[in-house]
Amino acid sequence: MLHFVYSLINFAILALILWLFARKMIARIFTGRKDRIDRALDEAERIESEEFTLPTLPETFREDLPAPVEAEIREIRETAAEHARHMLQQTEETIEDLRREMLLDVKSRYIDRLVEKAQTLMTTDTWLAAFRAREEEFTDRILEHTRLTPGDMAYLKRHDVLYVTLTSAYPMPQSIVDRIGAHAQKLLDEVGGKPSYWVRVDPELIAGFRFRIGDTVYDFTLADRLYQLRSHLESRDLQGNEDAAELLDGMFEDIRGMHMSLSQFQLGRVISISDGICWLDGLADIMYGEVIEFECGEQGMVLDIEPDRIGCIVYGRYEHIESGSRVRRVGRIASVPVGDDLLGRIVDPLGQALDGKGRIWTSEHRPIEHKAPAIPDRAAVSRPLHTGIKAIDALVPIGRGQRELIIGDRQTGKTSIALDAIINQKGTGTICIYVAIGQKDTTIADIRDKLTRYGAMSYTTIVCAPASVSASIQYIAPFAGAAMAEYFMYQGRDVLIVYDDLSKHAVAYRELSLLLHRPSGREAYPGDVFYLHARLLERAAQLSPENGGGSITALPIIETQAGDISAYIPTNVISITDGQIFLDADLFNEGQRPAVNVGLSVSRVGSAAQTKLMKQVSGRLRMDLAQYRELAGFTQFGSDIDASTRKVLDAGKRMMAALHQSRYAPLPDWEQVLLLFAVSEGYAAGVDPSAMDSYAMHLTGSMEIRYPALTALLRSGDKLSDKDKDALREAIAACGTGSEVA
Repeated sequence: MLHFVYSLINFAILALILWLFARKMIARIFTGRKDRIDRALDEAERIESEEFTLPTLPETFREDLPAPVEAEIREIRETAAEHARHMLQQTEETIEDLRREMLLDVKSRYIDRLVEKAQTLMTTDTWLAAFRAREEEFTDRILEHTRLTPGDMAYLKRHDVLYVTLTSAYPMPQSIVDRIGAHAQKLLDEVGGKPSYWVRVDPELIAGFRFRIGDTVYDFTLADRLYQLRSHLESRDLQGNEDAAELLDGMFEDIRGMHMSLSQFQLGRVISISDGICWLDGLADIMYGEVIEFECGEQGMVLDIEPDRIGCIVYGRYEHIESGSRVRRVGRIASVPVGDDLLGRIVDPLGQALDGKGRIWTSEHRPIEHKAPAIPDRAAVSRPLHTGIKAIDALVPIGRGQRELIIGDRQTGKTSIALDAIINQKGTGTICIYVAIGQKDTTIADIRDKLTRYGAMSYTTIVCAPASVSASIQYIAPFAGAAMAEYFMYQGRDVLIVYDDLSKHAVAYRELSLLLHRPSGREAYPGDVFYLHARLLERAAQLSPENGGGSITALPIIETQAGDISAYIPTNVISITDGQIFLDADLFNEGQRPAVNVGLSVSRVGSAAQTKLMKQVSGRLRMDLAQYRELAGFTQFGSDIDASTRKVLDAGKRMMAALHQSRYAPLPDWEQVLLLFAVSEGYAAGVDPSAMDSYAMHLTGSMEIRYPALTALLRSGDKLSDKDKDALREAIAACGTGSEVA
């Protein structure tokens, strides 16, 4: 019966979506052409009813006839069918997400009811008698497994005493109390420590007993069994094709398979909490970066370990975490979900969806902190990653596996370069991850819209840590993005990751460090802020063929103040990366887009990340532009300029105009080479710099139509021979400048 109800709900949802969207889509398809096609169809029916043959028209009139009506009808039908398929796919995805969300809701309600029923069942006299009957058995197991941990030994060394507690739901037999106390005394006598043995009764345990020595807990209680049952049921992976009956049957199977066992874990206590930073007591054996769970259900990550206390950050809301509440060690390092299911989605640094498209269904996870690939596991950076931006691909080339810094003042086009690089990866198989740190929500929404409009969102994941979230979430955002990228790299795929920006990431880390009472250094940043970004950016690499050959190309962004690249954070990241693209505010204000400063921009990979053709054409480009900038700065104070200097300045202006490029308009490599070759060889001498974009469009279009063989040669990226150069010069000269730019 329940399955039939869900089928009716699915059918109703499908009918509603089709009624809301399909009718509008069909109306848009036929807008502007519907009346004309209707008239043509009516005329065709009239002609068919009259049953006569149209006379054959002379050949001279055939060229003046419009396209056949049948062709238009066929085109519209194909377009409508394509849109219908697209809408059907979207409808199916929407229904699937709704069904999964409903299934999650059903699962949550079932878990609550089943745990409640299980508790009712286990508190019967039969179960309680079973608990009491196994007390001796579990006492033996506790005595067998009890050991002093390194944390206990360290605590004993400092305090000379270790707390031992036996807590039960009801008064325990004295024989068991004495056995456990004697065993604890024996362990402490071996290391010269003193025990502090406490025996307590806590009815909240429902049944059974709990033995705690130091921070380690050996639990044989009904309360812990119910906790384990709920955790197991909540962690059940949904394939998405279950119905409610199957889900319920699976949960019942889990309950039937549940058996009484001994749980071993560590507990701590909240000392204080403020501003998202929580100080803990206990958990002496915990590791850096490990996840902890509070009594209220919130989770956090250990970020500071001191001799007498542990500092951690809280992922979610911390207002309802109270001092003195218990903290449980989860036993895993902080991790995020990874996989292809994250592509096209907007997620927070914990991997939770923020785009309203439903839950992300993936079971793969990777730790957010992971060691970088070792030197023997890497290969040299030799494959280009084209950004589609002339000023970068020609002057500051980026290779797959490289770390290239984008640096400049606020509002100079840093994010635009990163987005153009992402858009240019369409059709290349490169996965893109954009990490937004400390940005405004409206800015991130605009970036999402831009990537969607240009067809780049399907292979991109946006990791969103806006300015409205806590410093803790902003801190882990780039590490979460790196973990998502590593999943693809170790599968042998290429990834482009953008960190926008690491200046705000450093500020978030400074805030956390000061709240953790770490000593401050230059500009109040902690001393390990260099190591913070070093261990992040070192995870970008080109793996060797033996390790799959995948790569992560990192584009970190740093914001400067008044062009000061000698500040603390900029100099740190510059020393970590393999080069930088410096965007000059003066060039930006002059109208140069992108405002790449050739003198301060560099790529330490260089021509190894270029095609042979681009390397051949752009060899002298940097030197010529540097000479132009020097002469332009020198001659602005004088009016007497000789002919040779004027010639250099004119050529430089045209080259700067050729490097000008609009936003979200990346160019293929061969079009860049063609334009740069034409300008450097002087074929654009008669083109006004303001008309350079029109000249580039004319030249590219003419070459594709009139010289397909040369165009194919340019697309190959191979080095041009002298004969090929001469043929290319003749073709460019024959194409001219175009009447609109002459």
